[in-house]
Amino acid sequence: MSKKNEAEIQPNSGFSLTKFFQGTKEELDKVVWPSRQQLVSESVAVLLMVILSAGLIYLVDGLFSWAATQVF
Repeated sequence: MSKKNEAEIQPNSGFSLTKFFQGTKEELDKVVWPSRQQLVSESVAVLLMVILSAGLIYLVDGLFSWAATQVF
């Protein structure tokens, strides 16, 4: 029997806080967590990209600001 059919057959028993936390714990046990080294290296990569993007936007904004003062 497929999971879809099983879900349709089960009666709606309402919300249960204990079942919610139990299901949440089961799903979190399935997660493959990154190692500390991988977490640090990927966080550094994200921060560098944010800094580079912000710097590029700052420079382009300065260029357009300078161009606008020259035109107007």
